[in-house]
Amino acid sequence: MKNSIHSRLRRLALALLASASLASFATGAARAEPQVEFQRLTWLEIRDAVRAGYDTIIIPVGGTEQSGPYIAVGKHNVRAEALADRIARSLGNALVAPVIAYVPEGGLSPRTSHMRFPGTITVPPTVFEGLLRSAAESFRVQGFHTVAFIADHGGYLSQLREVVVGLDRAWSGSGAHALYVDSYYNVIGGAYADALRARGLGEDVGKHAELSDTSLMLAVDPSMVREQALRSAPKPTTADGVYGGDPRPATAELGKIGVDMQVDAAVAEIRKAQGR
Repeated sequence: MKNSIHSRLRRLALALLASASLASFATGAARAEPQVEFQRLTWLEIRDAVRAGYDTIIIPVGGTEQSGPYIAVGKHNVRAEALADRIARSLGNALVAPVIAYVPEGGLSPRTSHMRFPGTITVPPTVFEGLLRSAAESFRVQGFHTVAFIADHGGYLSQLREVVVGLDRAWSGSGAHALYVDSYYNVIGGAYADALRARGLGEDVGKHAELSDTSLMLAVDPSMVREQALRSAPKPTTADGVYGGDPRPATAELGKIGVDMQVDAAVAEIRKAQGR
């Protein structure tokens, strides 16, 4: 009887401790929103967050590459982190891993794809795949039940999907799941591009560093865009690192449409995968 009472009291104490610690890391003395970034928490706060029900970790995958003359090379990293934070806060049970900023971007000898331009960093596909697996396993063993990847760049999607499928298969029966949130990326070339076309901007929509790319960046962090130079420039071409379309009509207001679509689509997909 005494042992049973002691056990119940101990569980209650742990629950109260986790709740108090979670409230502390989530709100802070002067913080308006929950702190969801893994790298900004102590190990005690992470432990207690997992105990209190934060069982989902979002791994944002970005990339460091040329993005034309008017967008800084860390575009994908800044955007992926900012949107992952929004997704995590909307979910209410998720933290955000540090951004994976080193991804396959082309060959070194000869220099191919974005590696033809200064400002791009590449790694071999095998290194990238190993990094994804190791990061995911690190979170699984710490008690996260859902490891969800979002991708801000299309160049490595097939590799990312393959890794996630393999992880989820390997984790079968463990209670943990790996998830690639494909709607986060797909909405850009789908519903968002359609929304821009509906506004008469179809000719300005391209594949890289054009209207949609620049608008998204302006909505997330305008300091990453050299807006004054952009407004006075002639239309850039592939020689400038802009593939299709025209970035000059880009605005933060247009970008907000796409950003909101990405966040809403990702939240819905993760909740569906978790049966919520």
